[in-house]
Amino acid sequence: MKLYQIILLILLTTSCEYFKTPKEPESIARVGGDYLFKEDILNLVPKGTSKKDSVEIVKAYIDRWATQKLLFKGAELNLSKDKIADFDDLINQYKVDLYSKAYIEQLVIRKIDTIVSSEQIKDYYDEYKDFFKNSSELVKLRYINLVKENPKFDKIQSKFSSFATNDKKELEQLAIQFKSYAFNDSIWVDINQVYEKLPFINLENKDDYLSDGKNYKYSDSTTIWLVKVKQVLPRNSITPLQFLKPTIKQIIINNRKLELINTIEKEITNDAIKNKKYEIYK
Repeated sequence: MKLYQIILLILLTTSCEYFKTPKEPESIARVGGDYLFKEDILNLVPKGTSKKDSVEIVKAYIDRWATQKLLFKGAELNLSKDKIADFDDLINQYKVDLYSKAYIEQLVIRKIDTIVSSEQIKDYYDEYKDFFKNSSELVKLRYINLVKENPKFDKIQSKFSSFATNDKKELEQLAIQFKSYAFNDSIWVDINQVYEKLPFINLENKDDYLSDGKNYKYSDSTTIWLVKVKQVLPRNSITPLQFLKPTIKQIIINNRKLELINTIEKEITNDAIKNKKYEIYK
C-alpha cells in the first residue's frame, strides 16, 4: 500500500479528534530501528482541515521526521569521534544550564519581593536620572476630534479652552459625541503617539503644531481638532520621572532578582559544604 493511501486510511478511520488513541502503539513509518507512531501525530492536523490538506500536512511531517533521522544517523557515522564528543559535552552542558535555570527561577518566584514603593522609585531616579535621556520628544497636551456639524461646537470649544474643573466634567459627559479625545494633559506622551492620534502632525511639520502653550483648531473635510499643547520636552532631555516609573520599577525588580539569584547560589553551595555533599580535594 502506498504512503498516501496509508495516510488517507488513517484520516478516514479517525474520530472528530482526528485519531483515536490505539490500545497498542501503531507505527506509520520507520527509519532503521526508529519508528514513528500514529499517536505521535494525533494533534498534528488542525480541526476543519480538508482531507487533501490533511494528507499533505501529515506526509510533510513524516518526510521531515525521516530526513532528520537519516541526517542524524549519517552524522553519527561520518563525524569524527572528537567532534561527536564535543557535541555531547555541549548537549550535557545545555541540559545542566536548562535545568539549573528552571530551578533557580522557581526559587526566585517564591522569594522575590515585587513591591516597589514610590519612594524607592524616586530615590533610584534621583541617583541615575542623568543616564535617562528621552530618544524622542515628549509632549503634554489635550485634544478633541469631532465632526464639523456638531451643534454644540461653540460650547465645546469654550469649555475646552477654559478647562476648569466643571468644564472638564461637562466635556467628559459629552465625550460620546467625539470621534476621539484625550483630556489628561498632565501626562507625558511620546511624540509618536501624537502622530498616531493627531494624523495631521508629522515629522516635517511638528514644529508648526507642537510648542509650549500652543492652542489651536485644525480642520479637514469632515472633522475638527481642538488642541491645547501644554509642554514639549526636546529629545535628549532628562526623561521625567512620571514617564519612567514603569521602567524604573522593573529595573529595581530585576536588580533584586540578580541579587537573590546570587544569594541562593551561595546558600546552596554553603549548605552542600556544611552537609559534606561538596568537597574540594587539595
